Amino acid sequence: MEHFYTIQGEGFHQGKAAYFIRLGGCDVGCVWCDVKDSWDAAKHSKMTVDSLKLLVKNTAAKLVVITGGEPLMHNLDELTAALQATGLQTNIETSGSHPLSGKWDWICLSPKKFKAPLPQVMPHANELKVVVFNKSDFDWAEQYAAQVSPACKLYLQPEWDKASVVTPLIIDYIKANPKWQLSLQVHKYINVP
Repeated sequence: MEHFYTIQGEGFHQGKAAYFIRLGGCDVGCVWCDVKDSWDAAKHSKMTVDSLKLLVKNTAAKLVVITGGEPLMHNLDELTAALQATGLQTNIETSGSHPLSGKWDWICLSPKKFKAPLPQVMPHANELKVVVFNKSDFDWAEQYAAQVSPACKLYLQPEWDKASVVTPLIIDYIKANPKWQLSLQVHKYINVP
């Protein structure tokens, strides 16, 4: 769908320079999705793995983030192999609702209520990022925290349009449950893609 060099705005790698490759296609359908234009893969032109690799290599990027839409709707073996062969770190942001493909240095699993992650994806998560839309999402987040590895980093992130309401709730929750950390969409505050 799009590609751009920016900084990672959220989660464990927040603040690091990163080249984003956003793939078209999503069947999860979050009502609060901020890239609904990504849902229909047919609306976006296709690019070769080599052309994407060249675009990344023309920047100073060391980290590539594959996101969507839902990137695991695609087989990502060839793409990640090509990127890693040039020394790039590959990270993915996924709902985990499709089988894992590709070779990853970091997997950010962001489960969605609209289409649950596959159980076989859960143990591979390095980071669990739960978007908090309302109070009931805390119990839902705990259900997934119990399914990831003990080494997995746990993040609660306010849904952007409800941030003023849910951020104070998240702060209180983290203070009571310090295994969790706060993830903010810093890129939206500083107005970068």
